[in-house]
Amino acid sequence: MPIRVVAFDGDDTLWHNETHFNFTQAALRDLLRGHAPNADVDARLFETEMANLSLYGYGIKSFTLSMIETALEITDGTIPASDLKVILDWGKRMLREPTELLEGVRETLLGMSQILSDKNVDSYRRVLSRRGIDAGEFVMVGNSLRSDVVPVVELGARAVHIPYHVTWQHEQVDEDSVPGEGWFRLDKITELGPLLGSLDGRPSRSVRHKLQSRPDRKTKRD
Repeated sequence: MPIRVVAFDGDDTLWHNETHFNFTQAALRDLLRGHAPNADVDARLFETEMANLSLYGYGIKSFTLSMIETALEITDGTIPASDLKVILDWGKRMLREPTELLEGVRETLLGMSQILSDKNVDSYRRVLSRRGIDAGEFVMVGNSLRSDVVPVVELGARAVHIPYHVTWQHEQVDEDSVPGEGWFRLDKITELGPLLGSLDGRPSRSVRHKLQSRPDRKTKRD
């Protein structure tokens, strides 16, 4: 069936994102090492993030609140206010950071229109149904096996996985649990056009539309 709609993940597929979180998380480890040398800061922070997810949602603001909560718990509330201010300033810095597109994105997406959607089986199904799109006409492109590949293939559509060099723990899955077919892996986004052309049976320029899914971490966490 010809491809009519191509959907793109945002974070770490179209623009750099997780590296900003990794950099700040490393700084938090260094900061808390002086208060609790044996604490597993990464594990405690992730546990706090997951516990707060239903309350705060995703995004940098949620991440910042979870860092503060983690710091308070690890230090039994003894962390100085000056260190808490440092953590707050990290969050403000992240919010001010400009969006940096990945190499080849601008050229690949030139002329495509954008809408937003969530990323699970039900939300994908609702979007396709609302727009009268058959699953066989839909391709999702992203860096997350959990959000961009597994639910799309389960829906009966196709997916393209373009890995980023770091992935948020929440988005990681055992690759053995990923469907064995219905998806493709590329090294970079500039390889997408030829792949879509081969799937569609026509030149890649015939694919004119895209759905941009809601970004994974930076925007979802705001």
